[in-house]
Amino acid sequence: MTVVAGPPGIGKTTWIRQFLKPTTDAPLFYLCPAAGTEAVDRLRIGYSFPHVSVLEEAEVPALLMNLPNKAQIYMELGFHVDLMTLPLNGLPCRRVAIVPPNLPSSEWHHWANEIVIGNKVDIAQAPNLPALWRAPLTGQVFDPPSLDELLIELTGGAYGQVIRLKGIFELPDGQALYIDFVKGLSGIEYTDLKLPRWLEGRPNRLSGLEVIGYDLQQTTIAKTLLVTCLSDSILAQYQQQYQQHYDTSDTEETMA
Repeated sequence: MTVVAGPPGIGKTTWIRQFLKPTTDAPLFYLCPAAGTEAVDRLRIGYSFPHVSVLEEAEVPALLMNLPNKAQIYMELGFHVDLMTLPLNGLPCRRVAIVPPNLPSSEWHHWANEIVIGNKVDIAQAPNLPALWRAPLTGQVFDPPSLDELLIELTGGAYGQVIRLKGIFELPDGQALYIDFVKGLSGIEYTDLKLPRWLEGRPNRLSGLEVIGYDLQQTTIAKTLLVTCLSDSILAQYQQQYQQHYDTSDTEETMA
């Protein structure tokens, strides 16, 4: 078992992803304790690596009692998890702390038996931990220009000091995007999850948003999110247009 910890935006999930490629026949498992079923990292791992078993926390004891041969478990710990009181501290595992290059010492250094240098994020000491706010978005489809405007406002401080933002958003062309922002790094990153295009009604695959920061105006963020969502009628119009577009494109490719 490999357990990975570190501050928000440091690159924990990115570091784990490099070990999840199907290069061997070893069973692979991923776990993010106390995160909930719609946590963005869980969803992204599940969508990007369908061969990886994404675990619920309650499933771990039974798995450890009957671990498949050569199995590898990767556990990602949120910044809010108390490292010193983890029940697994007594288990044999590889404890990896991912820390910024300008941090000489921290609780992560003391806990880990391996240090990895990650993103250069600002983790200046504050009286309290930042807040973590999640919004489930399953079934919602977003107007792209309105979504872009909201994300720029959010990351620009219009609704509180955001230090980390990540989400999975459905768009009217049927695409699902992973959107990522870390304060101190350049811009907002958009990544196509390469899932099948959803062009019939509201998608029932899971999606969601996570925001970490200080003085977050959670109610205002939630209301503004709803404004950027498409109504049933407008969504149906978009989907009809895209269905016709892709049907025409497929026909032209076949004739060519």
